[in-house]
Amino acid sequence: MKWTPEAENAIKKVPFFVRKRVRISVKSEAENEGKKVVTLDDVKATKARYLSKMSSEVKGYQIDTCFGSEGCPNRANSSDHILEKIEGIFSKKDLPGFLRERVNGDLKLHHEFRVTIADCPNACSQPQIKDIGIIGACIPQITEEECTRCNACTDICREKAITIDDALNKPVIDFSLCLECGRCIDACPSGTIENGTTGFKVLLGGKLGRHPRLAKELPGIYEKNDVIEIVQTCINFYKEHSKHGERFSEIFKDADFEDFSRRFTTIPV
Repeated sequence: MKWTPEAENAIKKVPFFVRKRVRISVKSEAENEGKKVVTLDDVKATKARYLSKMSSEVKGYQIDTCFGSEGCPNRANSSDHILEKIEGIFSKKDLPGFLRERVNGDLKLHHEFRVTIADCPNACSQPQIKDIGIIGACIPQITEEECTRCNACTDICREKAITIDDALNKPVIDFSLCLECGRCIDACPSGTIENGTTGFKVLLGGKLGRHPRLAKELPGIYEKNDVIEIVQTCINFYKEHSKHGERFSEIFKDADFEDFSRRFTTIPV
């Protein structure tokens, strides 16, 4: 369906955390009315109706993903198999019912528990400002294959984490700078750098709003099943400690973060 420039500009002014939902609602209502083009009036009408019935739109959680599954060349790891699992966990937890019991007044979208999955460190889906952020990671390792000194790895590494050691005639990776994006692995034509470990980084406790907070990254990287267990544990923690509908980030303290850091086993590297 086509959108007029005025309609597109109006939808861009909708807060990003509800923009996708509003856009879908505008399109659906226009189609139901048999329209072929979405106009500014359509956006205004839908937005007004959406705001007036926001409480009914709250499903208790929101899961965002990046464009990795649509062919993004930057994927460090595929999260396709994780998304369905996480959706299943949340759908069983009845968070709308939980929030209705705890929140005094109408439910708002900012009450929702938010999870974001990104397939690479570019993190287009903004995992750093969500209750749980999941980022695909691919840790490179050096093999015994002879280095051709083509510098493809050093050229592609935006963090300058790779240098060529003249004495060893091998690449050397500074893991204090490496973001585990895996680009050097794809760029290396000789196989001197290969995929060593693939998994996911997990960030906890981020949010925007009146008191913004960046999520903190658990140490190490995790396998799929461990990520699912962390998500499950976070939801249980949230339901146990959120007495009045507070966001996870508001109740998840530094001591809780340290406890989570000790509790879950990372992939050996």
